[in-house]
Amino acid sequence: MFKNLTTLALILGLTFSVNAQIKTPAPSPGAKIEQTVGLTNVSIEYSRPAMRGRTIFGNLVPYGKLWRTGANARTKITFSDDVTIDGKELKAGTYGILSVPNSTSWDVIFYTDSNGGGAPNELDESKVALRTTASTHSIANDKQSFTIGLSDLTSDSANLYFAWEKTKVKLALGVPTDKTTQASIDNVMSGPSSNDYFQAAVYYLESGKDISKAKEWIDKAVDMREEPAFWQIRQQSLIYAKLGDKKGAIKAAKKSLELATEAGNADYVKLNKDSIEEWSN
Repeated sequence: MFKNLTTLALILGLTFSVNAQIKTPAPSPGAKIEQTVGLTNVSIEYSRPAMRGRTIFGNLVPYGKLWRTGANARTKITFSDDVTIDGKELKAGTYGILSVPNSTSWDVIFYTDSNGGGAPNELDESKVALRTTASTHSIANDKQSFTIGLSDLTSDSANLYFAWEKTKVKLALGVPTDKTTQASIDNVMSGPSSNDYFQAAVYYLESGKDISKAKEWIDKAVDMREEPAFWQIRQQSLIYAKLGDKKGAIKAAKKSLELATEAGNADYVKLNKDSIEEWSN
């Protein structure tokens, strides 16, 4: 019996040692910032090392050396729109933020390879999407944990900053709020698009709603396109046929047949031929 109890205790002990996981705080905890600047979404993911009594710049982070701009995994920044950094254009997307700190300035690099555990041994210049140099500013009180943030927000700009120890660096971020807003205004004010009219017409046809209204919309959809597609004119022929306008339906079907033949779409070629034969009788 004692032997069995000892064996059971050993098994339980081994099971506990395998399954148990001790949780301790990370020395450089992860952080994520999500901020809307104007109409542009900006997301930053990075780790935040702490001073812990150490001298940072010029020591822990050497001057003149490529730095991951944080700790652990490579710091990432994502822009939902094309932006500018210090007046330089940067396409929408996700970038790794690398930097070369110096005593009076930093080179900050937006790198297309955002994956990895830190800075690469050597920069691949083909992956440098943008590089800029920013002056350092002194902070009165030590910033104990490395911090990246967005400040001084306006409808079309913000400052992207990096701060640690007594050093702060700022980059001017510009976002295309006016361009995006104007495009939205133009789109709404110009009224429905060809595709809007087409979708509405097909819905009315398939739902058995007002077929006269469907004809009005399909005609607008076709007229608004410089080169209507065979599948659009196919729907136009069906709406005409539903209205009892066989002559108009056949004319549209012949046009759809011509375009479908040019496009090499055998399915629509057959559909149109069958309809033309049906409506001609």
